[in-house]
Amino acid sequence: MKPSTITIDGPAASGKSTIGELLAQEMGYLYFDTGVMYRAVTWIALKRGVPIEDEAAVTALAHRLHIDVTTPTVEDGRQYTVLADGEDVTWSIRRPEVDANVSPVSTYGGVREVMVRQQRRVAAGGRIVMVGRDIGSVVLPDADLKLYLDATVEERAKRRWRELRQRGRPAAYEEVLAMMRRRDDIDSHRAIAPLRVPTGAVVVDTTGLTVAQVLSRVRELAEKE
Repeated sequence: MKPSTITIDGPAASGKSTIGELLAQEMGYLYFDTGVMYRAVTWIALKRGVPIEDEAAVTALAHRLHIDVTTPTVEDGRQYTVLADGEDVTWSIRRPEVDANVSPVSTYGGVREVMVRQQRRVAAGGRIVMVGRDIGSVVLPDADLKLYLDATVEERAKRRWRELRQRGRPAAYEEVLAMMRRRDDIDSHRAIAPLRVPTGAVVVDTTGLTVAQVLSRVRELAEKE
C-alpha cells in the first residue's frame, strides 16, 4: 500500500520543492509547499510596511491574512498559484528581500500556530506530499513516509544563484552564499520548531545529483512503503 501522507523536509534549495512536486504528480497526490505561507506573510508585511522585527504586528497580520494555494492559474512555469487576500503573489514571494526576511517571520510562535493549523487541515484529506522545514517533526509527525533532503550549502547557494539569474534578477554568488548560511543558522537554532532531521525520516543527500536521480531514489522509497 502506498503511503497516503508523505513529508519532505530540508534546508533552502535542497531540492525538496522540485522533488515534492514531481513525486506528487507521479502519484496523483496534492503537492503542498508549506513555506509559501510564511513567504506570503513576509511579502505582505514588507509591502504594507509592517516591521519584520515587530512580532506582535506580524502575528496580527498573519491572523488577518487569507492565504490560498491552488493549482497553477497561469502557464509561466509556476508550481502553484499563491493568493494573499486575493492577490497573486506567486513570484513576489520569491524576491530576494523575502529570502532575507522569511526566517525571522517563521520563528514567531503566533504566526506558526496559524500556519500549522491550516497545514494540518489540508493534510487531513490524505494523498498529499507536504514540503517544508518542520513537517515531519512538528506538523505531521505520524506521516506514513518522512523524507529529509539535504545538500552542501555551496551546492544550494549555486542552485539559488542560477534560479535568480534565470528570472532576470542577477546577484553575486558570494552574496547568495552568505544569505544561505545566515538562513541555515536561523532555521537550525530558532526556539520554535528548529530545522532538524525528523525522527524516522530517510535522509537523501542531493549534492551532485540530477533531479532525475533524486526522484528515482525518492520514488523507490515511496514504493517500498
